[in-house]
Amino acid sequence: MRPLLRTFLILVAAGFALPALAAPLSYRLEADGSRVGFEVGFNAGSIQGTFPVTAADLTLDFERAANSRAHVVLDASGASANIPFATQAMKSDGVLATHSFPAITFEGRDFRRDGDAATVSGMITIRGQTRPLTLTARVFRPQGTDPGYRDRLAVQLTGTVRRSDFGATGFADMVGDEVHLKILARLVRTP
Repeated sequence: MRPLLRTFLILVAAGFALPALAAPLSYRLEADGSRVGFEVGFNAGSIQGTFPVTAADLTLDFERAANSRAHVVLDASGASANIPFATQAMKSDGVLATHSFPAITFEGRDFRRDGDAATVSGMITIRGQTRPLTLTARVFRPQGTDPGYRDRLAVQLTGTVRRSDFGATGFADMVGDEVHLKILARLVRTP
């Protein structure tokens, strides 16, 4: 065999043996089992509730976290709380004003790994007001899968917003300012 042809064949074979460079992966949110939960102080207790997710466009790069992106839209008008009158109060003009601002959006643009966790920083828009928000994220794969498995994942995100930063100051004499977010996103990789 000619030396040039042999060298070419070795290079081609080596190319197939090398792992492909990791690329950002796109995901869709699996509504079943996903939830955007919140908790806020209420007198001596708390109000807990959820927001439905209208849309989610997620791209995750596990090798270069900075290439990751997230765009999430929540249905503020579909929010519900564990106390019936709190659901109505939450949708009122003094809080979320859902008749004028039916959606809450989050644009995650800065993803950073921090050991087994990550931080996701971006901008959240509530009541037409846009402010920065940083969430702490942990990614989980199904039990029994290998460490490189990426097809179906669960992501837990936590963070806090101050409702006064968005003009949602209604019922301040009874309801706390800090709203604690606890989000569970079940993701399925898209082709």
